Amino acid sequence: MQADDARYLKRKYKGGSLDVHPTEKALVVQYEVEATILGETGDPMLGERKECQKIIRLKSLNSNTDIASLARKVVEECRLISPSRLPEVEQLLFYLQNRKKSAEKKEKKQIKPRDLTPFEGMELDEEANINSIDDYVELLYEDIPEKIRGATLILHLARNPDNLEELLQNETALGALARVLREDWKQSVDLATTIIYVFFCFSSFSQFHGLITHYKIGALCMSIIEHELKRYDLWQDELQKKKKADILSKEYEKALKKYHGLLTKQEQLLRVALYLLLNLSEDTRTELKMRNKNIVHLLVKTLDRDSEELLVLVVSFLKKLSIFLENKNDMAEIDTVEKLAKLVPCEHEDLLNVTLRLLLNLSFDTGLCSKMVHADLLPKLTSLLEDEAQRQIAMCILYHISMDDRFKSMFAYTDCIPQVMKMLFDCGEERFDAELISFCINLAANKRNAQIMCEGNGLKMLMKRALKLKDPLMMKMIRNISQHDGPFKNLFIDYVGDLAAQIGLKEEEEFVIECLGTLSNLTIPDLDWELVLKEYNLVPYLKDHLKPAQQEDDEFVCQIVYVFYQMVFHQATRDVIIKETQAPAYLIDLMHDKNAEIRKVCDNTLDIIAEYDVEWGKKIQSEKFRWHNSQWLEMVENRQMDEAEPFMYGDDGEPFLQNGDILERPDLFYSADGIIPADGAISPEFFTDFQNGDLLGPQGFPSSSLTDGYGQTGVTPARPATAYGFRPDEQFYYGYTASW
Repeated sequence: MQADDARYLKRKYKGGSLDVHPTEKALVVQYEVEATILGETGDPMLGERKECQKIIRLKSLNSNTDIASLARKVVEECRLISPSRLPEVEQLLFYLQNRKKSAEKKEKKQIKPRDLTPFEGMELDEEANINSIDDYVELLYEDIPEKIRGATLILHLARNPDNLEELLQNETALGALARVLREDWKQSVDLATTIIYVFFCFSSFSQFHGLITHYKIGALCMSIIEHELKRYDLWQDELQKKKKADILSKEYEKALKKYHGLLTKQEQLLRVALYLLLNLSEDTRTELKMRNKNIVHLLVKTLDRDSEELLVLVVSFLKKLSIFLENKNDMAEIDTVEKLAKLVPCEHEDLLNVTLRLLLNLSFDTGLCSKMVHADLLPKLTSLLEDEAQRQIAMCILYHISMDDRFKSMFAYTDCIPQVMKMLFDCGEERFDAELISFCINLAANKRNAQIMCEGNGLKMLMKRALKLKDPLMMKMIRNISQHDGPFKNLFIDYVGDLAAQIGLKEEEEFVIECLGTLSNLTIPDLDWELVLKEYNLVPYLKDHLKPAQQEDDEFVCQIVYVFYQMVFHQATRDVIIKETQAPAYLIDLMHDKNAEIRKVCDNTLDIIAEYDVEWGKKIQSEKFRWHNSQWLEMVENRQMDEAEPFMYGDDGEPFLQNGDILERPDLFYSADGIIPADGAISPEFFTDFQNGDLLGPQGFPSSSLTDGYGQTGVTPARPATAYGFRPDEQFYYGYTASW
């Protein structure tokens, strides 16, 4: 087609679908444009179709709007909507008018720490020009109003990143700005705010941080912030005095109005100054200087404000500082947690999120965790488990709180346990989130929590999922539940067979360990252990795994020994172990294991066997004598009698006890660190009481490493005092880093 042939362009609009905007108060009109190029004779030469959409924003729409009138106006002004579609427009407008506020909430602009919006006083009646910079600098030498105007013009230039390099070369302008700020900041809040904003524009780029350091703007901002916070306290005091003195409230209302005006300007100044410091704190050396000037205390004091934009900034700054121990300790010394607790929950989504992240960083400190509980954060955090956006962070904080035995029982008085149980069951056949199952494991270590978990079909559902998925962490949770005494312990009788069946199968070792640990906790009088051992052929399996060649896994061995320890309390199973197996011989070998905890459990088990079987008792006594006196015996065997005589007698000339005498002294062997009386008079009830007493760790008997919520592993205090004992001085934190 030749260009001269084209004479006319014809457009044809065709209306399409009509719908509401997903987030805004607006209608979306879909339409089609058909463009046709006509030749000189009017014949179509070339055509093209394009699908388009038009958004009709309805800013005036509210709950009081007349829908019929607004619909007619929309149809009249938009030619893309046919008048015949008026009822449809009315229906869509009615939907928009009554749409839930949650949709409107999404429409709200999210305020990020790096966003610094323009503020009142920045408006100009002229356009700033980089070529007129010298004229703007001249204004900085005039009175305050002219200084504000000159600084505002320079600020408009600085807000364009393309001008920063050129402004950087103008030392006169930057020097004048720094001088005016240093000399006149107390005379005008607007002037101070504007000049600091200019330097803030430079602080947004790391390469310009040296410039700000050169003019010592950071130190000056610290002084300004401290001064303004003191002024705020004075305003508060004066306002309270006028409120008490003014009976008619006229003077008070006047003072209150003035106070709000001053407060707005002051918060603008604080925001821009703190943003600048936050940018500069990217350099840890600069951040250390801020700490030395008490930045943490200033920020925590600012948490008393109501401005959400200011609070987002302050909490973000504190979160960044909290990753260093010194700053965290500063926060612990003052009422940081108490002030943060007031912000949870809040409607501002960004503020809530950054507050929770700061609390998460602080929750690694057990002392601050305690403060969180006393600040009533436990029920607040529990309620946030229903909020999908905040759930994971809230659960991580709750997990840290649940690590402390003092607070485990408090979860029973919230709706936390039903919520996390529902989350577990809602996962289907998928693997559970590590944070969720780790939290549940800690909760199950408390008796009241475990009882709530077992209510209804709770235990049945847990057992069913654990056995189906072969999940060691869920079985660890079940094992923690099983360690508690009470009526609900009898519920496990129905699952003894299922648990025992897992031991003979070639399952994952960690899963088998948890099944063994659960079985060892089932000290139920009505449970026929002899029948269980025979039906599932457990004795050969347990015996094989006690052989020295298969003792690399200390915990696995410890679990098996503990199973024997529980079995020797019952006559039927005790007789099988003593008379039909060589288990006592293997236990004697393990008396010399390199692991002290395994040795301790073996000693306790062998002491009970020795009490009920004379033959094994003599063997055990002899072995204990040989082991504890091996060096002395070796010395006696290798030396001549005449050389050994001085060692065979005491100072009074009387001989020491001979071998036969020692073997007649059971008190030398039945000590077991004070657990078993010297006379050997023990009972199953004594060991049951001991197992469930304060000496036992919160997690029950031995456990494998617990996988944390971030793929790391940490050792949990989950072994008993008779084996891998709980050590209250052990601190175990997960290896995921604190958020920035």
